[in-house]
Amino acid sequence: MINPLNSHLPDTTQRISTQEDKGSLMDYPVQTADIEKQITQIIVTSRDSQTLLARMARVLAERFQVDCCLIVAVDNLAVPTQMAVWCGDHYPSLLPGYQAQLWQHPLLNIDSSAEKTLAIPDLITSDYWSTVKSYSQLLPTRAVLRIQTWFQSRINGIIILGRSQPHDWTSREQDLLSSVTPSVAIAISQVQLTHQVLAANRHQTLLHQLSQAMRSHLPVEQLFQIAIASTAEALQVTHALLLLFQEHQPHHSSTYLPDTQIIVASEWLEETAHHLVKASPLLNQSFFLSQSTLCQQALRNAPELMAIADLRNHPTVNHKTANLSILEQILLPALIIIPLIAPPSQDNLPARVLGFLLFQHRQPRSWQNNELELATWVSTQLSTTLIHNQTLRQIQSLVAARTAQLQQSLDVQEKLYQKTRYQVNQLHQLNQIKEDFISTMNHELRTPLTAMSLAIRMLRQPKLSAQRREKYLEILEQQCNQEIELINDLLSLQQLESNSSHIQAETINLLVLIDNLARSFEEKWADKGLTLQVDAGVRALMIKTDPDSFNRILLELLTNAGKYSDPETTVSLKVTHQVENSINQIVLSLTNIGAAISPTEINHIFEKFRRGQKSTEQAVQGTGLGLALVKCLVEHLNGKIEVSSCLLENSQSAINSFTLTIPQFHQRN
Repeated sequence: MINPLNSHLPDTTQRISTQEDKGSLMDYPVQTADIEKQITQIIVTSRDSQTLLARMARVLAERFQVDCCLIVAVDNLAVPTQMAVWCGDHYPSLLPGYQAQLWQHPLLNIDSSAEKTLAIPDLITSDYWSTVKSYSQLLPTRAVLRIQTWFQSRINGIIILGRSQPHDWTSREQDLLSSVTPSVAIAISQVQLTHQVLAANRHQTLLHQLSQAMRSHLPVEQLFQIAIASTAEALQVTHALLLLFQEHQPHHSSTYLPDTQIIVASEWLEETAHHLVKASPLLNQSFFLSQSTLCQQALRNAPELMAIADLRNHPTVNHKTANLSILEQILLPALIIIPLIAPPSQDNLPARVLGFLLFQHRQPRSWQNNELELATWVSTQLSTTLIHNQTLRQIQSLVAARTAQLQQSLDVQEKLYQKTRYQVNQLHQLNQIKEDFISTMNHELRTPLTAMSLAIRMLRQPKLSAQRREKYLEILEQQCNQEIELINDLLSLQQLESNSSHIQAETINLLVLIDNLARSFEEKWADKGLTLQVDAGVRALMIKTDPDSFNRILLELLTNAGKYSDPETTVSLKVTHQVENSINQIVLSLTNIGAAISPTEINHIFEKFRRGQKSTEQAVQGTGLGLALVKCLVEHLNGKIEVSSCLLENSQSAINSFTLTIPQFHQRN
């Protein structure tokens, strides 16, 4: 969707002259490098794809000193899918009612044979005016500089720079825009990749929701509404309908009755799309099959679905026909219509069509294979539900007459059903655990790989300066090390969780180990101004334990304290001896001052890949495995670990403490 952003920009009456513009763009290789650096930073720091596009639009607008900038992402079939618009404060605001129409603007049309850069000094006096005149209120721009971005040998986006007054675009401006286009194309590819990942997550969520709904014994009408609403939101469409033939008139593609009625059994409409659907809500309304060329075509195509990217270029619906059904009157440009199929009652009969699922979108769009598979899966589930509902009503009527005869059979069926339901729940729980793990691993493994891939692409650029090459090599090395650390941590966790790691017990002087770690961390913490204070109370503390495991525990806890401590504060490590239930043990308490840990975060702090909200907000590096590894190692040593967080008075900081208890201890004075 469109995201207009406003920012301070000098008024056009105070712009520098054309000669000054030329002077500011003379050294465009330097400006190119600067813009590419900003785009790289935006890719790394943007929390979502829409923010990424919007921030890039603002950077380009300010760099080129224009009044507005549009960046549009394009899919594999050259259809615009996502847009960001930046406008200066003095530029007319885009009206919400016109934003949806902006997708149809001729400047957004993809033309692989077009010139590399389209520079229009004044739209009104150009050959394009007759084409774009009707869109002048949507995008009140006089001068336009437009270029298409290419990624992996295909067009993946459009950049449009606009000025509210006529402007003669210089060759330097055009060259600069061309030079930064590859970086924008990479950023757009990142947007598209993120969009694909989010779509996959939405699809997984939908499958989970529908699986639960199917087992919940909800009324069939409510189940229909949940199904089409959840699917429409997962597909991110504008309008969804469930169309059913009259129950006693099922059809197949070879024969149909023109007087058959189709009923709108369920309807979902996006809140922002009411103005696009020009008719009243269709729920519970009906129309004749003979009135709908779309339904007739879908019936003939059954059991295959129909996917239309742009209805204006499709011959299925003739909008000039006088007798249009209520469905044809509200059709949107892109749609999918999937038949609901029931198996034949006899082998020699074709499958029956019970109705159709219809999903529509406000603008032309291509339908991906995973989207079509998802819609087909939902239609199969709804078909099964319809058949089950019809069968259930028949069974209920028989049960009313034969209660005594079938009671024993029903008892057996109930037991089988409960057993099956229990098994399905068990399988679902196992599947959910697997999906959560795969989803988390997908993110944690792909993020460094994405950064490495970007760095490699940038390193392949010709005429790359030695300084920038070194910078990209540092990024590549840093992300590679992060990937290696993640894999090593995962392997360590796997060994601990499978109990394949054995304790190599040795007697060690704990204070010597702590002293060595303290010296190394004081050096690491020097830039942050942190100090480590150790309080033991004795000269030596001997413990029989696994030294490697114990050293890794302290290393991870100190590393964690260093990351989240406020600058110029003290990290305290207190070591005490106590006897509990005749067992000698030592207690280590590591305390630091930093952001508070919420009760919710404390409950999950030792889980794999769990990181606090402050970690994300402050972009603290880490994989989310350190504390999980600590918990496993502590349990490996038959110990326990606890965490607490207490806010300081009149302060936003808190005292955070990790308390570690390890048995098998004896003291020597």
